[in-house]
Amino acid sequence: MNIVILAAGMGKRMHSALPKVLHPLAGKPLLSHVIDTARTLSPTRLVVVIGHGGDAVRAAVGAPDVQFALQEQQLGTGHALAQALPLLDPSVPTLVLYGDVPLTRASTLRRLTDAAGENAYGILTVTLDDPTGYGRIVRGATGEVVRIVEQKDADDDERLIDEINTGIVVTPTAPLAGWLDALKNDNAQGEYYLTDVVESAIAAGHAVVTAQPDAEWETLGVNSKQQLAVLERVYQRNAADTLLAGGVTLADPARFDLRGSISCGRDVFIDVNCVFEGTVTIGDNVHIGPNCVIRDAEIGAGTRVDAYTHIESASVGAKAVLGPYARLRPGAKLADEVHVGNFVEVKNANIGLGSKANHLSYVGDADIGAGVNIGAGTITCNYDGANKHRTVIEDHVFVGSDTQLVAPVRVGRGVTIAAGTTVWKDVPADTLALNEKTQIAKTGYVRPVKKKS
Repeated sequence: MNIVILAAGMGKRMHSALPKVLHPLAGKPLLSHVIDTARTLSPTRLVVVIGHGGDAVRAAVGAPDVQFALQEQQLGTGHALAQALPLLDPSVPTLVLYGDVPLTRASTLRRLTDAAGENAYGILTVTLDDPTGYGRIVRGATGEVVRIVEQKDADDDERLIDEINTGIVVTPTAPLAGWLDALKNDNAQGEYYLTDVVESAIAAGHAVVTAQPDAEWETLGVNSKQQLAVLERVYQRNAADTLLAGGVTLADPARFDLRGSISCGRDVFIDVNCVFEGTVTIGDNVHIGPNCVIRDAEIGAGTRVDAYTHIESASVGAKAVLGPYARLRPGAKLADEVHVGNFVEVKNANIGLGSKANHLSYVGDADIGAGVNIGAGTITCNYDGANKHRTVIEDHVFVGSDTQLVAPVRVGRGVTIAAGTTVWKDVPADTLALNEKTQIAKTGYVRPVKKKS
């Protein structure tokens, strides 16, 4: 089977310089959703028809299995499909999809292609309470499809029909060139409608069959930011329902956002307004507080992630405690029972079993052993203005508050670092590290007072 995705439209109602099919739904372009679904059908040829913003579309979705056809002038859906004909295998049927209709399920498309087989013309239709604006399916006395009429060209009786054309069709490919050549643009839009091909198929003796989706939202397209917002909530509610069915507790399914994939263990709780991006894996008994952002991360069983924590390209062991307001940046690897508290940032660093950095610290480009306590205000000074350097802190080190560790530096096992120390040389194991200081208390000191204006 060939699959052609029509994606040449400008999308004027989006009021954006970005091509319509590249506007994001759940974190990826509308067109990418359609291509991903198409790939599940294992097409012989996969062709995207581009036009407005074609270079940007190529750059966004280009892949070895995707071919592109250019529609220089947007003269209608029939004209668009004609541009793809040279790239198609004429010996197999062609399924036509749309780059701005992102939520059609593969199961629905299989139902349509199975109904059409190798030689019938198949149309995906849907019955709407309010069909205004859509092309109507006109049937004959015995229920057979006679033609499709667009809203602007329909008479009063035809506008009463509630079965509409979604635009998604499957057609025999060999006769398609002749059918498209025969199209005329003597209609209200002055365009060459793909919908008119059905009459040519009937005249040529091909059966016309229809199929309907399981849900109306599968056929909804995007022509405005309002419609995009509607589909975003449909997508997110479906994702939330999948998690709920798998046993995840969502504090409010309406305030959950998935922009990638998520895998959850048993007894997971997710509070409101959390965003999950990329590939996220969450173990058993994990509790995630409100307003967290988690991207491309693994979180071990029994871990608690408190409010406003951001995790990106990081892994967290079991029974850890993060946040509130913690930030794990790419390359952060936390072992079991690690505590990373409020306003602590960890980047490209390993933190060992049971170690703690509970508040107001930066740990970057570091290897932290087990049982280490990092006091408030501690920073690893890892950047010399040109290159990054690594800090190594061995097991059971106590780092006092307001310590600066100037990399490259190694702190040996069991060291105690006094508060306010700048460590710029390696420290041997089981010692006390401090900077020599003198504290003076002066008597008779009088604080300055404000002068009266």
